Amino acid sequence: MPRYKITIEYDGTGFAGWQRQENSGSIQASIEEAIFKFSGENAAVFASGRTDAGVHALGQVAHFDLAKEAMDKEIRDGINFHIKPAAISILRGEKTAPDFHARFDAKKRYYRYRIINRISPPVLDRFRAWHIKENLNVEAMHDAAQILVGNHDFTSFRASECQAKSPVKTVDEIKVTKTAEEVIIDISALSFLHHMVRNITGTLRLVGGGRWTPEDVKKALMAKDRTTTGPTAPAHGLYFMRVEY
Repeated sequence: MPRYKITIEYDGTGFAGWQRQENSGSIQASIEEAIFKFSGENAAVFASGRTDAGVHALGQVAHFDLAKEAMDKEIRDGINFHIKPAAISILRGEKTAPDFHARFDAKKRYYRYRIINRISPPVLDRFRAWHIKENLNVEAMHDAAQILVGNHDFTSFRASECQAKSPVKTVDEIKVTKTAEEVIIDISALSFLHHMVRNITGTLRLVGGGRWTPEDVKKALMAKDRTTTGPTAPAHGLYFMRVEY
């Protein structure tokens, strides 16, 4: 049975997240329904990582199997035709190895968090970035973020409902940069805990606002207690950028 790999872009606004749910619209359900309309087959779609409600993606990757052979172009264009008007786009469709797995074969995942840092509220980015009025010290945020790079117990940065077996993760890189009025937090790792990037962002915001020091971030990490860290940043500022295989 042929296996197909798709690269997906989506606006998470209005969706209940990636995973199919009974009473709410999801990215996964929308794609599976479009595949059925295009191919006449019920195909289960497996993603490289689940995203929460409101989270966006520029390079999500997923795979599925079909009984019939299809050209790469047919996969891309067929799903895109039937998925309209949902804010989901298949950027690439390609036949892949029969044992390829979008989740388990991933070597590194990349996320980005966007902050609009100005007094006036954003209009075009209202549901695509976190609006913070106070001036943020980006250099201090970047320096504090380096404390979190490496292999650590990230209990302090995981959601209470996180189902991961272990809180230990290895963060490969965190960069905090600013261009004009936009602060960008880029973070990469093999895998993440539930809300981990958003909780890191909320904590770095405290540093940027001058209320915390890098030493406070270190103490919070070592505490292994979610109540010691900053708030969870809004979902709509988070983007799944790409995955490396």
